[in-house]
Amino acid sequence: MSHRCRKMKWILAGNIIGFSIIFLWAAFNIFSIPVQAAQAAEAGQSAANPALAAALIGAGVATGLACVGAGIATGSAASAAIGAVSENDNMMGKALIFVAMAEGIAIYGLLIAFMILNSV
Repeated sequence: MSHRCRKMKWILAGNIIGFSIIFLWAAFNIFSIPVQAAQAAEAGQSAANPALAAALIGAGVATGLACVGAGIATGSAASAAIGAVSENDNMMGKALIFVAMAEGIAIYGLLIAFMILNSV
């Protein structure tokens, strides 16, 4: 097995371990929220605000989906830009504009998330 193949396997293993740790941490925090709300209700404090929770989920979904879409669009545009620049060096400016337009999708999702969070 080549050195590059072993390195890629270590990178993949690191990504899987990192994802698993973050997933377990997020799952623990999500499922501990009802317990914290119940404890707050017993102590006479106000329970969680459902409007705030919906706004936070909506902002997260808007940002996440926009970033996934931007990643897919940037991957397609960048690979096409590399092919165009390899054939004609004068296409660099035009190709760069299309890649930047694809990355703008993530900015739009972030702006929507800020608008959602400011309305709460």
